[in-house]
Amino acid sequence: MSTDNTSTAPKDEHEVVNPEAAAAAVTAVDPRLLVQEQGLAGYIGEFRRKIKAGELGSLPVILGLVAICIIFQSLNSAFLSAQNINDITVTMVGTGMISVGIVFVLLLGEIDLSVGSVSGASSAIAAVLAVNQGWPEWAAVIFAVVCGAAIGAAHGFFFAVLGAPAFAVTLAGLLFWLGFMLQTLGENGTINLDSDGLIGKLTTYFFSDVAAAYGLAAVVTALFFLSSFLGNRRREAAGIPFRPLSDTIMRTALLGIVSFAAAFMYNQYKGLPLATVIFLVFLVGTDFLLRRTSYGRKIFALGGSVEASRRAGINVTAVRISVFAISGGFAAIGGLFLASKIASANQSAGTGDLLMNAIAAAVIGGTSLFGGRGRTWNALLGVLVIVSIQYGLQLESIAEPVKYMITAGVLLTTVVIDSITRKTQKTAGRA
Repeated sequence: MSTDNTSTAPKDEHEVVNPEAAAAAVTAVDPRLLVQEQGLAGYIGEFRRKIKAGELGSLPVILGLVAICIIFQSLNSAFLSAQNINDITVTMVGTGMISVGIVFVLLLGEIDLSVGSVSGASSAIAAVLAVNQGWPEWAAVIFAVVCGAAIGAAHGFFFAVLGAPAFAVTLAGLLFWLGFMLQTLGENGTINLDSDGLIGKLTTYFFSDVAAAYGLAAVVTALFFLSSFLGNRRREAAGIPFRPLSDTIMRTALLGIVSFAAAFMYNQYKGLPLATVIFLVFLVGTDFLLRRTSYGRKIFALGGSVEASRRAGINVTAVRISVFAISGGFAAIGGLFLASKIASANQSAGTGDLLMNAIAAAVIGGTSLFGGRGRTWNALLGVLVIVSIQYGLQLESIAEPVKYMITAGVLLTTVVIDSITRKTQKTAGRA
């Protein structure tokens, strides 16, 4: 029996079979990761390439936010006043927290319609325990958040284990937990909270020392630079294409300008809001969880292909349940901030346009409805757009129905852009 010596002969591990191919592999550059030319021409070329490939990321919503600020400031000079900026950034936190949880669910390609009711039920639980039962507020807050996470996990169980559609499960949850909230609050329907208590201070406490706001701006800017710089060093060490240092410096400078401008405006009013600090901490933590841990990679993998993830050994059921638990937990946290803003838990909590605004914020910010693409920072950008529009229209005394229609138009535009982007990426073979 003859053998093919060419195919079976051992090769020296240092042997270069094709020097030209090896050199090409070393110098190959992924155009999605590296600006091809230096200077302004390089960035313009990169921008044009990203438009054609549908890879603009958060740029459209950032430009939209800038346009919103310019338009409303031209209509009313109070829009960018220190007080209005402060009010916007405090008001957005409740909805923004809920939207962070929605981002996790959307990354799976699913939806959670129960978050509004869960937020209301959780705030009712905290209020009853703290006010009626005499619990320490910190214990009531922790218990309410745990309840929210447990509710989300229960929804995840029905979806992941029993195979019920997430849409139907969470729609049932919306109705059930709304009824639970009404029952918990009782006939009076409102439980007033101590404005000087832990829950009350979530949205009323400000760091009046000017160093606090500027210090936070410096920390945010420094962390962004270090994260980007060290990430590029790791890519370089691994032989993976990386962004040039000039690109990192430019991005850091832009973030620094925005951060210090915000700090300056905060200090013109009451100081740095505690709510803003807490929101940023959660955003940084969840972004790290999604981008830097194996758990986060599993979530993205599930959003890309459930079957491929299962074959890769990922515990699909456990990840799905945990994601819905995260969504429920953030709904509870958001509910506490919303209760703090009005200093009470009442029967209107979690109702109205809260659910739609939370979902819209995630989508408008750049999270894909189709799963597998998004970041928790999208919740910040999206909720900023929504709340800025609401405050701008309020300054112009625009009727409530018009506010809904304008927000709907922004959401529809975002969804259309997302759909077009996905089609473009499919054409390019990257979706």
